[in-house]
Amino acid sequence: MKVLGIDIGGSALKGAPVDTKTGKQLAEKHRIHTPGQLTPQETADAIARFASHYDWKGPIGIGFPGVVHGSVIRTSANLHPDFIGLDAGALFEEVVGSEISLVNDADAAGLAEATFGAGLNRRGAVLLLTFGTGVGSALFIDGKLYPNSEFGHLQHLGESWEKFISGAAKTRRELSYADWATEVGAYLRELENLLWPELFIVGGGISADHAQWFPHLKIRTPIMPAQFLNEAGIVGAALHAARSL
Repeated sequence: MKVLGIDIGGSALKGAPVDTKTGKQLAEKHRIHTPGQLTPQETADAIARFASHYDWKGPIGIGFPGVVHGSVIRTSANLHPDFIGLDAGALFEEVVGSEISLVNDADAAGLAEATFGAGLNRRGAVLLLTFGTGVGSALFIDGKLYPNSEFGHLQHLGESWEKFISGAAKTRRELSYADWATEVGAYLRELENLLWPELFIVGGGISADHAQWFPHLKIRTPIMPAQFLNEAGIVGAALHAARSL
């Protein structure tokens, strides 16, 4: 099945058509920058432009950075607050004119890795984390997803951990990789004590630079970069659509 996968982030929409049998992208990735917080209507219009770029008429899978129940958005920490409580799937389908499925963006990345990548055939608890505008998480037990596991919002010093250790926080705080990894390590040790995972998989934009910060982590759990790196959310959003539409 061929599906257009779109990953909605805090600063851009990115995506490409995907062959969901192999996880391979069928065209060069397209990106639409989104300065500021787009309203739901503006986001729907951007998705329509995305589909037009590929002259796409088929199904579309969308990863959204928040809790998603069916096609309804429950949280929107880094996007416009008007998404909260909205049936975004219905809005997007009305504007775009295609069948659309929605999934949490980190869950999408996790689906890609569990099906085709670093989590393939892994038993026990596997936790994928994405470090970008925020910190996303996807928990798998024996290959089965526990959806909407928002571990990036665990509390640290009265704030969500993602305020300190997201990729955006690293840039904002002007931290070196070594200093940033020291704080990420403290976060990962908290997750180790809470979940006792057998593997961490790291995605998001900063995963491409894993060689610069993995060596600074002091953790007991094996850790590896997502095989799809920052493309995992695109592939997983398409895969979720293929399974649900």
